[in-house]
Amino acid sequence: MNRLNVNFCGVDFKNPIVPASGTYGYGREYECLYPLSTLGGISVKGTTLHRREGNPAPRVAETPSGMLNSVGLQNGGVDKFLSYELPNLVTKDTRIIANIAGSTIEECAELAAKLKGSAVDMIELNISCPNVKQGGAAFGTDCTIAGQVTKAVKDNSDKPVMVKLSPNVTSITDIAKSVEANGADAVSLINTLLGMRIDINTGRPVLRNNVGGLSGPAVFPVAVRMVWQVANAVNIPVCGMGGVSTWEDAIEIMMAGASLVQVGAAIFADPYAPVKIIDGMQKFCEDNGINNISEIVGTVKPW
Repeated sequence: MNRLNVNFCGVDFKNPIVPASGTYGYGREYECLYPLSTLGGISVKGTTLHRREGNPAPRVAETPSGMLNSVGLQNGGVDKFLSYELPNLVTKDTRIIANIAGSTIEECAELAAKLKGSAVDMIELNISCPNVKQGGAAFGTDCTIAGQVTKAVKDNSDKPVMVKLSPNVTSITDIAKSVEANGADAVSLINTLLGMRIDINTGRPVLRNNVGGLSGPAVFPVAVRMVWQVANAVNIPVCGMGGVSTWEDAIEIMMAGASLVQVGAAIFADPYAPVKIIDGMQKFCEDNGINNISEIVGTVKPW
């Protein structure tokens, strides 16, 4: 009995575990380890309108209980994704979430339009990217702009749109409410926290970009808190992520309010992490008489 199947935004997932965008590529590197059909879905590498080379190296560094990255959305562009990566992914019997990012609202809308009629199951709109027309501010830190880009993508898409929220804000619930009001079908959170490390021998930052996104177990308590806050502030489904490394973590973030769970940095330490999490969640349901994992969503009992 599969106790892990979930329906998220009208899309059926065989289980709630999805490798997070940027940590799993397009799945090609993992096919020799286990069938991609084992996964609930894959959130593919962030896709932009045109090819991007990303930031100069070094752009990844270890930190205590986590890692910093400033990869810079390196990818081949949406046309290559549609012509080369997507045809391979559709043969893998797993849900496909296209993570998209643009420098302007118009770019994001054009990306969504290009994905119309494709085999992609959902769009994940990353609003933590520079907004060139707004002086370099991130879409995800301003309620008005976050709402505008969400509406533009939704108006140009025939897929459910999930908006990926930035934790680098004063109130993530205000951003979540804004994207909900502008048509978002779901939200995913958290994206990475902004961090920095310095090499004391050179006096320079360890990343060429100076700062980068912090992910891994160190950010998990922040993710749980923000998922709980957002789940109680909006009426659309929440996809939780941020430091999820074990099946216990996945259960915890679902109890906080997540209906779907993305696993990211843990895959770099153990490529089998998603499979182990799925197996652990299945056993948890069996041991506790839970017929479907969705029964635990939002069941935390605050003091």
